[in-house]
Amino acid sequence: MISTETRQIVRRRANFACEFCDITETDVGGELTVDHFQPKSRKGSDNLENLIYACARCNLYKADYFPKTDAEQKLWNPRQESSDAHFLHLPSGELFALSETGKFTIYRLRLNRPQLIENRRQKQIQAEEDLLLARYQSLTELLMRMYQQHLELLDEQRNLLEEQQRLLRIFNSEN
Repeated sequence: MISTETRQIVRRRANFACEFCDITETDVGGELTVDHFQPKSRKGSDNLENLIYACARCNLYKADYFPKTDAEQKLWNPRQESSDAHFLHLPSGELFALSETGKFTIYRLRLNRPQLIENRRQKQIQAEEDLLLARYQSLTELLMRMYQQHLELLDEQRNLLEEQQRLLRIFNSEN
């Protein structure tokens, strides 16, 4: 039995998202499951390094899979390796395998199921929108600074014109 404290550590460490497919608690409307990467039935432990935060689907598809020999297909372990070594996120939202481990993981966990593809595509769109918004905010700040500098230059020009008029009056009064 995994303690509540350990469960919370695993949740926070995973940023409240499935470590395999990246679906969040918010996406599914509740907490996910704490899974053993190496199942207890295959001599896995309750150590934090062996615990994975996973959605119900990834947990179901993974089941108690764990290779018995080095010759068997390996499943990607998000606790030990970056996803970048095994997957490429395509603009369509699909995952493309970069390794045999990535290919097997996509197959075993069905990581290209339509709902995940759409979720990744929506996250890409949101990330692009956030980037555009940040750029617009930056441009707005630059425009505001330019406007302020323009006002300062106009004020300086007004002062110079007043000084020029004063000098012209002095010059005209002496002639």
